Amino acid sequence: MSGAATKFDDLKTRIVSAIVMLLIAGFAIWAGGIIFLVAIAAAVALMIWELASMLAPGRDRISFILAVIGALVVLGWHWAPANLGLALIFAPALVAVALLKANRRVFVLYSVMIGVAGIGFYSLRADYGLVWIIWLALVVIASDVMGYFAGRLIGGPKFWPKVSPKKTWSGTVAGWFGAIIVAFFFLNYTDNAAELIVISVALALAAQMGDIAESAIKRKAGVKDSSNLIPGHGGLLDRFDGMLGASVILIVIQQFIDFPPLPGVS
Repeated sequence: MSGAATKFDDLKTRIVSAIVMLLIAGFAIWAGGIIFLVAIAAAVALMIWELASMLAPGRDRISFILAVIGALVVLGWHWAPANLGLALIFAPALVAVALLKANRRVFVLYSVMIGVAGIGFYSLRADYGLVWIIWLALVVIASDVMGYFAGRLIGGPKFWPKVSPKKTWSGTVAGWFGAIIVAFFFLNYTDNAAELIVISVALALAAQMGDIAESAIKRKAGVKDSSNLIPGHGGLLDRFDGMLGASVILIVIQQFIDFPPLPGVS
């Protein structure tokens, strides 16, 4: 088998799984409302389950309990008063402190990140409509795809070899260019081209940092993938770790500038 074939021997499986995920996620995003809320709740539950399973292997009951709490947090946040809804985000972390005997700090930090990102992703769809949630998703996807191909075709120096041995500088920079390309397609939805381009690159970098953060957790847990739920991709965390990072940073950005524009406003 040639070197090129070896580099892409999992590509077919990855593509098929990606298409299925895009169809499911695309329908939920298009539908919005309760359907999208339930989809986000399910995704948060599965990612918390994967996180707990990595950090507390063999404690299936605890992983299940924390996953259910994660789903209930998202659903409860939608109907709870604002202040209570924000407090609910910490529920899985607080329960984990009582149930987990090791790796509590890692679980607390990452589970809160999962909850914040999930709620932020839902709010982006509910408050700003389809355009900007598609933009966010495409920024992360473009960054990931461009990084995947550049890293395998170009290779070169590793970005952070101790944490993520496969991630290269070529793939990282290619991911930024992918975000810029996406930004250019959305320029007609905002009056500030520079702002959109800079934010898109910042989210691409945040997505890459999200990937690295999850890689660090897997290395700590001694596992290759967060689970085997998705053929060719591993687990949900393996596929959406970048989206977590980008969603959280977008929420931070929104605290300082008025972005993205509301529907009908450019």
